[in-house]
Amino acid sequence: MAESSTHRSAGPVGSDSDGIGSDGGALTREHILASALEILDRDGIEGLSMRRLGKALGRDPMTLYRHAPNKAALLDGVAERVIDQLVVETCTDDGDWITQLRSIARGFRRLALAHPHVVPLLLTRPLATPLGLRPLGTLRPLEDILSLLSRAGFAPRDGLSIYRALFGFLYGHVLEELQERVERPDESDHLLRLGLHRLPIREFPMVRGLAPVLASYDGAAELERGLDILFSGLTATLTFRDRLPDSD
Repeated sequence: MAESSTHRSAGPVGSDSDGIGSDGGALTREHILASALEILDRDGIEGLSMRRLGKALGRDPMTLYRHAPNKAALLDGVAERVIDQLVVETCTDDGDWITQLRSIARGFRRLALAHPHVVPLLLTRPLATPLGLRPLGTLRPLEDILSLLSRAGFAPRDGLSIYRALFGFLYGHVLEELQERVERPDESDHLLRLGLHRLPIREFPMVRGLAPVLASYDGAAELERGLDILFSGLTATLTFRDRLPDSD
């Protein structure tokens, strides 16, 4: 029977309660992060500040610095809170790692669509932070997926390669899906709906010719198609590697 990995975040925002929040309860890390996420979802990264957060919580903004020393730490905490919702089944009876990873991919996409303003945090903030210094909650998917793949019989190095391939694809997919925008939804002509009529026809004949396909973009279907390609390639590569003589 599969076991789910569930975690409670323990990131850069302090976990001790401090005083009373606007709802009359103790102000805790969870209160702060939940409110910060609401602001972020509504107004984006630029709309989140300690002043606005303090107002939403009914507290002096200065008291928030006891829980988050700066906005960067607050953003780390929000990213950790979101990624902590990603469920990874770390054990499976039948060793069907592809089904498990497909479920993880679908869950990641759901989180990305529910919190689009958090996606840049997941992609860009780790660039400035060594792996061992990142919030622990953001590293749980890595540890859990490595564990899943190890139980499925993969060597640690191969498990890491699979993880990197999967999340490299997922990051690219969600960014592509989030930028799909229709300029004029009421138009029936696909070129006008997408604003492609603005492109010079001699310079962009291929893009303009794909207008009907671009206009009918289905993120869920594209995810499944991409995963099919990814897993087919991984399976073929790993199978081929198994047949090679041991080079050690």
